[in-house]
Amino acid sequence: MQDIDQGLTQFQLEPENTKNLKAFVGELNGNIKILEKEFGVKIFQNGNKVSISGNQEDIQKASNAINDLYASTAKGVEISREIIQMAINKNEEIEPEIIAPDGVEYVIKAPKKVIRPRGKNQNDYLAKMSTYEVNFGVGPAGTGKTYLAVAKAVEMLISEKVKKIILIRPAVEAGEKLGFLPGDLSQKVDPYLRPLYDALYEMLGFEQVARLLEKEILEVAPLAYLRGRTLNNSFIIMDESQNTTVDQMKMFLTRMGFGSYAIINGDMTQIDLPKHIESGLKHGLKVLEGVDGIGFTFFSSKDVVRHPLVRKIVDAYEAFEKEKT
Repeated sequence: MQDIDQGLTQFQLEPENTKNLKAFVGELNGNIKILEKEFGVKIFQNGNKVSISGNQEDIQKASNAINDLYASTAKGVEISREIIQMAINKNEEIEPEIIAPDGVEYVIKAPKKVIRPRGKNQNDYLAKMSTYEVNFGVGPAGTGKTYLAVAKAVEMLISEKVKKIILIRPAVEAGEKLGFLPGDLSQKVDPYLRPLYDALYEMLGFEQVARLLEKEILEVAPLAYLRGRTLNNSFIIMDESQNTTVDQMKMFLTRMGFGSYAIINGDMTQIDLPKHIESGLKHGLKVLEGVDGIGFTFFSSKDVVRHPLVRKIVDAYEAFEKEKT
């Protein structure tokens, strides 16, 4: 129970556990210092007794974050800098959002890792991938769009709901074209798909990914090579879809065959197409709005799970673009 006075909160972390308390506090009280800085409060901890002083609203936010972090230690979660930042993001409002309003948290168990949603939008994204055959994930860098799509693909492959995973990304990067890069097709495409590979390695391991590539159960291809194909029983992920043209987006969406699922991810603030060419993602969102059977998840800077500065950078760019218009 908490006893909250003006400018001061005192409470106990339950159940008291020395190991969990040590994990929560961090080396040289490092975790507590992070919370103090982010919420602008002073935190005093002695065993399982905690006192927080400062602005009343900031005290409540810090208190919520502390209880969330301590609860995580009881589940065996390592209190990393990333976990701390997620607790901060979640509790920046006095009444933090509920990750799973329907009571269902969508957790994916890959061979090498258990993937849990970090925020309501991530949980909604996983829920929609379990409901719809076509899903759009739109938002800034670092919000988990690619990572969660790969996790879902791995889950469905292991459960034999699909027979293969296909990774697609338009090759539009800083003016460099595929023809100018050395190597065969796979070597030319690989640099563009590195975020997808990294997620696969983390969930399946290097050897398993190599075997899947060898057996063509895992396929990588530039978008242009899909023309004329029908993709059956596949989980198809297109990353960086903001760099498709209108015709490319339509072509991609019409490649789906029976038993297939398509995930289209993109960030409308990072379009690398020439100024006179409309983004296929932007156009597709307008055309497909309201179409039954398609899921849309829109992420914001609040969902960023990278370094806390990434969130501030995203917000700064958004504010700058609004001022321009």
